[in-house]
Amino acid sequence: MSQSYNILLFDGFSNHCLANLVEPLRAANTFARRRLYTWRYFSLDGRPVESSSGLVVAPDGDLRDETGDVLVVMPSYGFLKLDTRETARALLHAAKKHRQLAGMDTGSWLLARAGLLDNHRATIHWDELSRFEETFPDVDAVQERFVIDRNRMTCSGAMAAFDLAAAIISQDHSPLLSMEVAHLLMSRTVANPYALPLKSDDTVVCRALTVMQAHIEAPISITEIARRIGCSQKTVQTRIGSELRTTPQGLYRRLRLALARKLAEETDQSIAEIAGRCGYENAGAMTRAFKLEFGQTPKTFRREARLGAGHH
Repeated sequence: MSQSYNILLFDGFSNHCLANLVEPLRAANTFARRRLYTWRYFSLDGRPVESSSGLVVAPDGDLRDETGDVLVVMPSYGFLKLDTRETARALLHAAKKHRQLAGMDTGSWLLARAGLLDNHRATIHWDELSRFEETFPDVDAVQERFVIDRNRMTCSGAMAAFDLAAAIISQDHSPLLSMEVAHLLMSRTVANPYALPLKSDDTVVCRALTVMQAHIEAPISITEIARRIGCSQKTVQTRIGSELRTTPQGLYRRLRLALARKLAEETDQSIAEIAGRCGYENAGAMTRAFKLEFGQTPKTFRREARLGAGHH
């Protein structure tokens, strides 16, 4: 089941904020090879809207009769001009037809005006935080990059929209998928464009990831990894389990297969060569593991990826 996002844009919205929400969802679809997320764009009256930097978006319609999983409210500059009874009424009407509401950047202000953030924790662009607190005493305003409180999501600006999208993917699907998306949208290192420098906030997990990534071609045991980072195997297991909801073995396998997927898509190396580079004894062993992880063989994946990218 894919999650449907209806994104309500207003004149003066931030392209940066929009891209930082939608691109991670698009990347999650790409990695999963299925539509985990769908999104459409709306304006209050169905007419085109223009971003703060002049990008014109022709919406899919007006919002009145739309239903969906998540309603995303995205004004940016000039949001106080949008703070009208008409906007509040439209948001209250739309809120009844969506399971979750998200206020991006200054979108929190419009949701709060409609009473839709009462008794919820929420954030807003930090320039507006003190005014937000004074204006809406029933909202528990906090200075955080983003906040997910039950069925309300708010974020403090364009850069934080990316963090919120990553958190959504992690919560809906898996922390590993979220990490892969974050990596895809960062710049690649020139030294090794196929490395997967995943990062975690947990230092033990981070160190384990570093050791695993350095030993993709010739994998080492989890015991040896634990020894190298100076802690017990049990600690490695517990931390990876709580941080990434997988086992150390599952994480290591995922790293090796993520590299295999990348090489299958971006190089002309044979499946046997890729198997060798990813620490598998032969093409058969890697193909079985690949199919188990991604639901198709590396050959099928390569063919579909190239058809999708327009290679002939």
